Amino acid sequence: MDSGGEQSMPDGDGEFCEVVNPKSWPRPRGYSNGILCPSGGRILMLAGQVGWDSSEKMVVGGFVAQFHQALLNIRSIVEAAGGEAHNVVRILGLLGDKRDYLDNLKEIGSTWREVFGGHYPAMSFVEVAGFVEEGALLELQADAWLPSAE
Repeated sequence: MDSGGEQSMPDGDGEFCEVVNPKSWPRPRGYSNGILCPSGGRILMLAGQVGWDSSEKMVVGGFVAQFHQALLNIRSIVEAAGGEAHNVVRILGLLGDKRDYLDNLKEIGSTWREVFGGHYPAMSFVEVAGFVEEGALLELQADAWLPSAE
């Protein structure tokens, strides 16, 4: 397998998920093209997370504030399952308006690093027509790989 010299991501128990990027491709910024995890782990599939707090109140402050809260929600769910932020292997971002994302890339990057550090899973973002939750500007879906429960 050609991983393009990318680093492996520790899962917290000495096992690793491998970042996969073809050598002939440029290194992606802020995401990974692929993540390959060993067999024997547990897959955690998260419901889409919007920018609301633990009492299901949408945070104020616009797109970046909701992005930050959705990331915190993802991290909280992964931690509740016994994992850590680096166990997230994929995120699909659903955007109500892609301009909100594109116009705030610097702030989004800072927010990302605050919540997930330098860990960048495979990611995709798409623009959608709307959300079920009133006031939501985005929704983040995530999958995580956790080591086997002993």
